[in-house]
Amino acid sequence: MSKECELIHKLFNSMKRHNFPFQEEDIPENGIYVLFEKGEKAHQADRIVRIGTHTGKNQLRSRLKQHFLNENKDRSIFRKNIGRTFLNKRKDPYLKIWELDLTTKKAKESLGKLIDTEKQNKVEKEISKYIQDNFGFVVFKVEDKAKRLALESKIISTISSCEDCEPSSTWFGLFSPKEKIRSYGLWQINELNKESLSDKEIEEIRVLTNET
Repeated sequence: MSKECELIHKLFNSMKRHNFPFQEEDIPENGIYVLFEKGEKAHQADRIVRIGTHTGKNQLRSRLKQHFLNENKDRSIFRKNIGRTFLNKRKDPYLKIWELDLTTKKAKESLGKLIDTEKQNKVEKEISKYIQDNFGFVVFKVEDKAKRLALESKIISTISSCEDCEPSSTWFGLFSPKEKIRSYGLWQINELNKESLSDKEIEEIRVLTNET
């Protein structure tokens, strides 16, 4: 068992939990969010399934809306991964089209004709319902961008390195086409198994969560 992982699970589970629909004024403008998913347990608590932040100034609220509300998978890798999982579970060949990123004007012009708009919208609505119905989160304020990114990475690494944070046998993510998502039980594939949190950094997070 990872002592550090157990500590942060207990810490984040003790915080105020937000669910959809959440109040924007309850969310700090800059910070880190920690997601929990219904039915997932670890360390005798709700299991953390995703950790995230933002790069732009004062964009935490906007980032959460991109995940929970805005039906555009090219603006939320979290939404894209949920969509991948729905399509892969159904062995739907549209998964190849879903992988296309139409963020740029050039991409829209060259690839837009491949998109089945009706199907795309249907999947986006399915994603919204799944996320809104199954995920809750906690947030804590971190004003400095470099600090946010460093703590996000280390929290992810701490959890991904813990052998006691395995997904349940019924976890939806086990249908993901992404091997890392299936193996680590997290809705992300970056920052896994890098540098974990130190005792000093866990104490720093404890102080930050008390200030939020």
